[in-house]
Amino acid sequence: MPHIRVLSTGGTIASTDGPNGATPSADGGDLVAAVPKLEEIASVDVESVCDELSFHLSFSQVTSLVHAVERAADDDVDGVVVTHGTDTMEESAYYLDLVSDVEIPIVFTGAQRPADSPGADGPANLLQAVQVAADERFEDGAYIAFGNLVHAARWVTKARAGQPEAYASPGAGPVAEVTADGIALRREPCSESVSLPVAETTARIEMIPSGLAVDARQLKRAVADGVDGVVLAASGIGNTTPEIGNAITDAIDAGVPVVVATRCFDGAVAARYGGPGGSRTIREHGTIPAGDLPPWKARIKLGLALSAYERLEKVRTAFEEQRGVATTEW
Repeated sequence: MPHIRVLSTGGTIASTDGPNGATPSADGGDLVAAVPKLEEIASVDVESVCDELSFHLSFSQVTSLVHAVERAADDDVDGVVVTHGTDTMEESAYYLDLVSDVEIPIVFTGAQRPADSPGADGPANLLQAVQVAADERFEDGAYIAFGNLVHAARWVTKARAGQPEAYASPGAGPVAEVTADGIALRREPCSESVSLPVAETTARIEMIPSGLAVDARQLKRAVADGVDGVVLAASGIGNTTPEIGNAITDAIDAGVPVVVATRCFDGAVAARYGGPGGSRTIREHGTIPAGDLPPWKARIKLGLALSAYERLEKVRTAFEEQRGVATTEW
């Protein structure tokens, strides 16, 4: 029987409603005990990493999760399940995907409804996550198992704020579906192709949006305040307002790397448009394209890359070598 370790971090799956709103009140042991069918799938043990709503999590706590996964691998478990809040689950999963080199699957799950709500979805999602972690076809990498679908951390995003079917993988689609007959693969399980040799980011990255008539004050303040890097949440295929476009040169001249990501739900940045702020113009200024990474994941990758490498070209290469969208149907 497979041996699975559940690492609990809090989140809605561990929360109950109270006079001041929903807050975590159950630990990992409580979550596992609520799903007795787990015993038919795997031998499960539990470790508590923290007890937070995911919008409270710090990079230090995510680093503690990295170390907990490494300890689990040293203990020869067959897979790890992480119970986590949904707001930032895709970011923590992608963080683990980038820095963890363990040869076991890391499967995140959680809930959209607190544990004491009618129709609480946490137990079903936990059962699905353990099924995935115990499946030998998932050899390594980080995933999210939620609402009967399995997504790779590289592409997954929270697409629905409150509905049980919370996650989607624009462009790539889910890796697998959990059915009554077991796990049906839709494509090869895979993760980010670039592994970064750090466990914690120490870099400060500012994420700056562009939109209709947005000026450059936020970018200029960030550079003056000494940020280590900037991620632009650009419109379309990587365009910004003229004001932001003109300020990018000053940021790069000041030694601040600027990564350009699209704020669009699907698609990648590309160097096409000229003029101030155009995607081709700012690429020629020396910006780093994020490909199809959303801005919040590009922020994590830039922070980790700047913490790992002293040379900017190594940082640029880390983005250039990221895996493209996988579409192979199984």
